[in-house]
Amino acid sequence: MAKLKITQVKSKIGGKENQRQTLRSLGLRKLHDTVVKEDRPEIRGMVNTVSHLVTVEEVD
Repeated sequence: MAKLKITQVKSKIGGKENQRQTLRSLGLRKLHDTVVKEDRPEIRGMVNTVSHLVTVEEVD
């Protein structure tokens, strides 16, 4: 199964509470943090919520 490399590129300051919680649940705490997650519908939904704050790459 493919994996997603998710990197936070913008600050969560000034964002809505659900966006801050979504970043936290993805494991992103600071700017330029990177996590690798399985490509699942739940993760895609979370990434869609904070798409303006993160970049996503597919990794094998």
